[in-house]
Amino acid sequence: MTETLLAVGTAKGLFLARSRDRRSWSWTGPHFVMQGVYSVAVDRRGAAPRILVGADSSHWGPSVFTSDDLGESWQEPAAPAVRFPEGTDASLVRVWQLQPAGPDEPGVVYAGTEPAALFRSEDGGASFTFNESLWRHPQREQWQAGFGGQGLHTIVLDPRDPRAVTIAVSTGGVYRSLDAGATWEPSNTGIEARFMPEEERYPAFGQCVHKVSQDAVDPSRLYLQNHGGVYRSDDAGAVWKRIDSGLPADFGFPVATHPHRADTAYVFPLVADYERLAPEHRCRVYRTEDAGETWQPLEKGLPDRDHYGVVLRDALTTDDNQPAGIYFGNKNGELYGSADEGESWSLLNEHLPTVLCVRAVKLD
Repeated sequence: MTETLLAVGTAKGLFLARSRDRRSWSWTGPHFVMQGVYSVAVDRRGAAPRILVGADSSHWGPSVFTSDDLGESWQEPAAPAVRFPEGTDASLVRVWQLQPAGPDEPGVVYAGTEPAALFRSEDGGASFTFNESLWRHPQREQWQAGFGGQGLHTIVLDPRDPRAVTIAVSTGGVYRSLDAGATWEPSNTGIEARFMPEEERYPAFGQCVHKVSQDAVDPSRLYLQNHGGVYRSDDAGAVWKRIDSGLPADFGFPVATHPHRADTAYVFPLVADYERLAPEHRCRVYRTEDAGETWQPLEKGLPDRDHYGVVLRDALTTDDNQPAGIYFGNKNGELYGSADEGESWSLLNEHLPTVLCVRAVKLD
């Protein structure tokens, strides 16, 4: 029977769980106790799955850790794996994103950081190279810090072309490279910067993009949760259009796509930036199965009373089982999971520290 690994990064450590039925879970943790775990990735391209963790200690600082035995032991490089070169006048605050590349690039892992920068590893995350081109981009100095800091929080790779890399920065917007990071261009046409004056609301860059996710079947189709507005692009980010007319609110942080089915994505709406609570105080995930033309609330098994949990940008995810599992954690320390693509939910854990990120993968 297939085993699923669930990794939950929180403000005070990493929790790992394994299950063969996605209903009963065996938990370990906290790993990296009292460290904020902002990013987790599971790299299954090697002989054994490698867990990569971006943890942030208030005493020791931020670092990247790896485990090749599903969390039984952890390795940290002798020298910092991710660090800003001399001359940048910057130092690492945290690693917001870890993204393994495709099977044609074994060992390649990307990291997105705060301050907003991109790093690339060719040794499975043991060491990373700084992307000078993005850092020297003439628009970068005009990027601002979002409410949670200035982070490069999204890295989307095109499975058809390893040279195509899309990133998102809060607040800088979406940028795309077609030459493996040698050059970058903003890709924000159609995305509103609602916090700007009326005549400046559609700038070339500077949007506060919260998350971007790629369609499972058509890599050119992307979904985007903005600081106000849910969008879709059908041309790899060249042009974006609003798809939130069927949602109760257009603000939120995460967007996740189904691992196998086309046109299927999930969001967790919040009222607005001034009221970061679920509409009507109802805990509901919304799913589209037609690329955003319509949305359906998914709430069976979720709390049926007033609820105030907020789901952060990397705390909603899917696994790659059949049927797909959907998982989300919130700032209340609750973790919910669905083994039937969101049709029904169960509480998998509670009383955790603030949930910052969630990842789930099939192990075999």
